[in-house]
Amino acid sequence: MSEAQIIDGKVFSERVRAEVAQEVARLRAEHDLQPGLAVILVGEDPASQVYVRSKGEQSLAAGMHSVTHRLPADTSLDELLLLIAGLNEDSRIHGILLQLPLPAHLDQRPALAAIHPDKDVDGLHVVNAGRLANGEPGMVPCTPLGCMIMLRESLGDLSGKNAVVVGRSVLVGRPVANLLLQADCTVTIAHSRTRDLPEVCRQADILVAAVGRPQMIKGDWIKPGAAVIDVGINRVPFSDPEKAAQGKTKLVGDVDYKAARKVAGWITPVPGGVGLMTVACLLQNTVTAAKRLNGLD
Repeated sequence: MSEAQIIDGKVFSERVRAEVAQEVARLRAEHDLQPGLAVILVGEDPASQVYVRSKGEQSLAAGMHSVTHRLPADTSLDELLLLIAGLNEDSRIHGILLQLPLPAHLDQRPALAAIHPDKDVDGLHVVNAGRLANGEPGMVPCTPLGCMIMLRESLGDLSGKNAVVVGRSVLVGRPVANLLLQADCTVTIAHSRTRDLPEVCRQADILVAAVGRPQMIKGDWIKPGAAVIDVGINRVPFSDPEKAAQGKTKLVGDVDYKAARKVAGWITPVPGGVGLMTVACLLQNTVTAAKRLNGLD
């Protein structure tokens, strides 16, 4: 059996960004509407700073209005809520994204709940979670949306396929399961307490790994020819002793990629897979929000 076809996140994300830029240009020309994204960063988490910079650069490159609010680490919840309230009322802003994680003293729940559901481009508001669960139009979390774009483009019609989602987080596991249900898949949500997890995974035509454990899912857990979507991003030491001694690390997914690629039909790499789609789908969600807020959807 030949190796799995790689689902290249670079190719997919570039296409989504190109489509977003084209739609932004149309909205500006035909409706004098420039989709606007506001990103809020509290504190100085290094990884978050990289993500926020990328989001700002890509939104500007797509022709969007882009604002980044950088708040000090000691910002109070009241101060954060005041900023969010102002952005909710700002007609130039159609999407609001609160970069997580927040500093330890801030509870993310009231902050996320304060974002207007129609501007919640991260899809984390409980109203949007409810809309998704009920199959109603709403903002869909960016990573699950990216997973579904990749699956549909690679496999075509997903109807009737057995899908197993390993992980039950509100950020990925649960929303991607709901999206797979809407695509008429038969869906199982597995997790750390699932009995005989390897056997459950072997039943999957589509396996989505979103558990946050490096290379947990082994090659012999995968059904021959299955589509494997690896959402995990884990930083681990190099196996090479010299590199490990220097403190160097590498990124791996939740799937043992080398072993899985020999069995699967399609697979996303890490890095270079789902992660690249997340920002692209954030831009797409901002355009969707702008159209809905202006009665153009």
